[in-house]
Amino acid sequence: MELRTLRYFVAVAEELHFGRAAARLHMSQPPLSRAIRQLESDVGAALLLRSPAGVTLTPAGAALLDEARALLDQADRVRVRVATAAGATTLTVGFLGDSTDRGTRRLADAYRGHHPGVEVRVRETDLTDPTCGLRAGLVDVALTRGPFDETGLTVRELRADPVGAVLRADDPLARRDRLTLSDLAGRRWFRFPAGTDPLWQAYWNGGERREGPVVRGVQECVQAVLWNGTVGMTPLGHEMPEELAVVPVADMAPSRVLAVWQEGDRNPLIRSLVGIATAAYRA
Repeated sequence: MELRTLRYFVAVAEELHFGRAAARLHMSQPPLSRAIRQLESDVGAALLLRSPAGVTLTPAGAALLDEARALLDQADRVRVRVATAAGATTLTVGFLGDSTDRGTRRLADAYRGHHPGVEVRVRETDLTDPTCGLRAGLVDVALTRGPFDETGLTVRELRADPVGAVLRADDPLARRDRLTLSDLAGRRWFRFPAGTDPLWQAYWNGGERREGPVVRGVQECVQAVLWNGTVGMTPLGHEMPEELAVVPVADMAPSRVLAVWQEGDRNPLIRSLVGIATAAYRA
């Protein structure tokens, strides 16, 4: 069994969908399907049960998934040890003003346990640069949220979080169990400065052109709501001051948590971090 084929299998087993796994692997679906069929032939057992809705693991597939993860983890450890011996001992990670995420803390503990000799440098950026300095060469890998222009970048989805509207607690809409974007029409929203990635701006403004204060950071967003009753959006689960309420927005697409790095960058420290992050952010 080749490590590449095992990576293909792990992607399908984690996504439980060939299309999503192919997108994650940046390949088309037919060669992925052929590789999995060849793997099943090699091991002499069906690994996946296929249906129009997706796939499920067979008992043999579940057993191989555990072993494949262990093998790939060991392979990444070998690569990192070699890279460290060759002098690659630092990794700069960019965060999007959200380093309190529990997934980030789990990732830090796990990565340190795997690679105690690697120094991880952290660069936290404001909300105007969703790539956290990646395009400017300021970081090796970014742990961020989408959407944004992905040209020239490799993107791995780690998690998808439902989104809610941030309102003052005394706002009449704050008493609702759920809202739609139409409920928020005509309200003032916070906006990002000119030049901010248009896909990013459009997502956090619910797909519409909005009027309201320009902000750059999380605390500026919070203060805009507190002082002016501005509408903001946030992933559910973020802690807010008691003067604020977060109400789920039913027709807002989930916020995707992403690991992003430069296309073609084969730094083993990045590969290992992304692999560990995939488990840490979904735990």
